[in-house]
Amino acid sequence: MKVKVKLIIEGGKATPAPPLGPKITQLGLKSPEVVKKINDATKDYEGLKVPVEIEVDKQTKEYSVKVYSPPTSQLLIKAAKLEKGFGDRKESASISFDMVKDIAKQKLPNSLAKTEQGVINEILGSCVSMGLKVDGKDPREFIKKQG
Repeated sequence: MKVKVKLIIEGGKATPAPPLGPKITQLGLKSPEVVKKINDATKDYEGLKVPVEIEVDKQTKEYSVKVYSPPTSQLLIKAAKLEKGFGDRKESASISFDMVKDIAKQKLPNSLAKTEQGVINEILGSCVSMGLKVDGKDPREFIKKQG
């Protein structure tokens, strides 16, 4: 019987402390080994919250770690070098359209959009929600151009 454990972990900084440690040991796994595997898999996302799924075969104690891309908002905050998004758009940061494309490439495998342009539009929509500008302009201008 396989069991899935889903967690959100800061990239490269998993520890055997709760909530991860107790969940791992309950399944009969060695915490330090699993934590090391998670940290190795998430090291590229340092400073970001990353969804992680651990699938464990309870009989054989074999497991796999699957790392998903961080939430779009986290990637945008990192790209804009911010702590959080803006509530009002009067004082807004700007990111480049190239950054939007890079984030879209990261999100493509986990997106419901069928095309890369669809994912780009999703990212631009998130920019609108977070009060970010793209190349100094309202992100809706880029969406209209694509439409």
